Amino acid sequence: MDYKDSALKSLSGKWGLCALMTLAFVIIYAVPVLLIDELIPMQKSYHGNFSWGDLWQIPMIPLAWGMDVVFLSIAQNEKVRFRNLFDGFQQYGRIFWTVASRDLFVGLWTLLLIIPGIIKSYSYAMTYFILKDTDLSYNDAIDYSLKLMDGHKGELFLLDLSFVGWFILSIMTLGIGFLFSYPYWMTARAHFYEHIKESEYNIHI
Repeated sequence: MDYKDSALKSLSGKWGLCALMTLAFVIIYAVPVLLIDELIPMQKSYHGNFSWGDLWQIPMIPLAWGMDVVFLSIAQNEKVRFRNLFDGFQQYGRIFWTVASRDLFVGLWTLLLIIPGIIKSYSYAMTYFILKDTDLSYNDAIDYSLKLMDGHKGELFLLDLSFVGWFILSIMTLGIGFLFSYPYWMTARAHFYEHIKESEYNIHI
């Protein structure tokens, strides 16, 4: 299945909205991190690889979730509005603790070795979409992603790899290209999820 072609079809007529949501996400989620790290001297803000700016991103986890799952809504032909970017805050606890648990698991695997951490990140890659698509939460959502991705991690890796050129072009445009390449990438990933969800329909928790 050509996930990239499906993504382009889904995004037709929606590029402006997607670019606007991506820009809003950057302003709300990433810019404050840069400002905080700029205002607080590095030697005081950093402890190892951690900065004070990183603290801003912790309560913003539901926003990061909302940024990604709007593209699943687009892939599912649902009507998407700008306010959907903030849907994660309506179920803050469920989203926050599930995503935080997933990131903790990936982080612990990465502490062992980089490659196992990358592999596990692909095993848990569908957790965001599962949280939108089901009532599952916490370890159940993470376990479902693990089972769903069994035998599909390499396929998703190759899909991600096919976007490297787009990301390089985005960097060359001083980041402006990411307003379009990010929605393209995430919508392709959403179509990937839709495909394996259907092919693995017999998986149960």
